[in-house]
Amino acid sequence: MKARVIAVVNQKGGAGKTTVSMQLAGTLGRRGKKVLVVDADPQGTATRWAASAPDESPFPASVIGLGAANEKVHREVKKFVRDYDYIVIDGPPAADSPVAQSALLIADLALVPVIPSPLDMWASLGIRKAIENAVDLNEGLQARLVVNQCQPQTSLTREVLELLPEFGIPMCHTRLRQRTVFRQSAVFGQTVHDFGHKAAPAIQEMDGLTDEVVALLRRKRNGKKG
Repeated sequence: MKARVIAVVNQKGGAGKTTVSMQLAGTLGRRGKKVLVVDADPQGTATRWAASAPDESPFPASVIGLGAANEKVHREVKKFVRDYDYIVIDGPPAADSPVAQSALLIADLALVPVIPSPLDMWASLGIRKAIENAVDLNEGLQARLVVNQCQPQTSLTREVLELLPEFGIPMCHTRLRQRTVFRQSAVFGQTVHDFGHKAAPAIQEMDGLTDEVVALLRRKRNGKKG
């Protein structure tokens, strides 16, 4: 079976691309799926995340670095599609990067993490254009916004969330709140699932997002539009 490819992309650094990539890949891996994370960000954060895992409890997905592949990322990823159930590409923070554009050419789904603030929305306009351009060559590409570091109790967040439907990319129903455990996961090379009951809300969020992603990709494979 050919792997389903998810590209996690955005124009702005700090939006949570690596967090979404690693938590999603780790959650799928914990469900018994064979998952590869392609670290396409020259900063190599995903690679360092996985390397921080203890020897007795390795990160539940494989990670390879392809940041130097530039516009050939999609060709390199093709070499692995028969070996995995899912491939998650953690892209660089630049919509006009040849790496991001190449990743979108092979992706079944583009996830765009966005922090609900005006500055982050404006910064994300570039990736929307990049996705629109990629669809000309990759007609099956779907895209979803993932609201990250959400603080729903603030009036600014509520106002921005009301505007996001006008962005032009549908939103995932699941929103990731601002939680310390997401940052702790990177330090210890784990997912939120490894933190037990104290991470229950974060686990629920990641399980919900993963369920949405799996359902979207299943519908696509079955020939239905998401």
